[in-house]
Amino acid sequence: MRFVDFFVKPLEFIGKHLKALVFLLVLVLIFMPKQETILEEANLARIDLYGTILQSDTFLQELELLEENPKLKGILLVIDSPGGAIAPSIEISEAIKRLNAKIPVIVYAQGSMASGSYLAGVWADSIVANRGALLGSIGVIINGADISELADKLGIKPQTIKAGIYKEAGTLMRPWNKDEEQMLEDLVQEQYWMFVEEVANARKLDVAQEPNFGQGRILSAKGALELGLVDRVGSIYDAQILLFEKANVLEPKWLKKEKDKIEVYLEKIFGEKIALGIQNGIVKGLEQFSKVFAKGSV
Repeated sequence: MRFVDFFVKPLEFIGKHLKALVFLLVLVLIFMPKQETILEEANLARIDLYGTILQSDTFLQELELLEENPKLKGILLVIDSPGGAIAPSIEISEAIKRLNAKIPVIVYAQGSMASGSYLAGVWADSIVANRGALLGSIGVIINGADISELADKLGIKPQTIKAGIYKEAGTLMRPWNKDEEQMLEDLVQEQYWMFVEEVANARKLDVAQEPNFGQGRILSAKGALELGLVDRVGSIYDAQILLFEKANVLEPKWLKKEKDKIEVYLEKIFGEKIALGIQNGIVKGLEQFSKVFAKGSV
């Protein structure tokens, strides 16, 4: 490479892709997630657990920021989730348990607090459920299908090389054999009883009552209250009042999040949950695009 090319080629590249670079910069500035504004006088905070639980990293990072704020005296955790993967649900549950040992965490079951999301919030100080909320679903499931006949009709013939007799357990390409079914059944039962015992310990229930509160049973707020899975049935206002009492806060001041005009506009159109999903999706897309873009420009 000639010496002059060292300066000219980068300038040519910038000139050629200037519009794209500016466009990306604008999108990043618009949709970049906002850090929480740490107000000196804030003594309470709210954190939301919405949607299917597939990973715990984002939620745990947000929770860690709250935990590091010495001014906070209590947390309101609002849950509206059908559950999800068991491992990230456990991670969230353990984090809530640790935080609740320091300051009170009150859960408000806004719509659905079922399966993994119930496990996630079970160690809170108290659980308040909306009258219309669905709760419980304490169970574990592994789904599968046998598409071997369809594969035959399409002319698809599976080829497998494996080491370990159970390595192909759960395959779609043939019926499961008895050993595989038993192995998966044992796994599900082990995780199920771990779930049941965790709920019983957290809510101070008798494991012998498992047929009533377990078995994947979906409960109304009233039913969950009768079985001891929640502490109160009420509104988010009731959950907030309970938090004030538990945190011994006479003048509640909530930790606020900065919202730009675009974010507010999206919330007006789509609602808070969908707007948050759009924003996070665009940010993740930009991150992936930037990786590809950077790779192609080397």
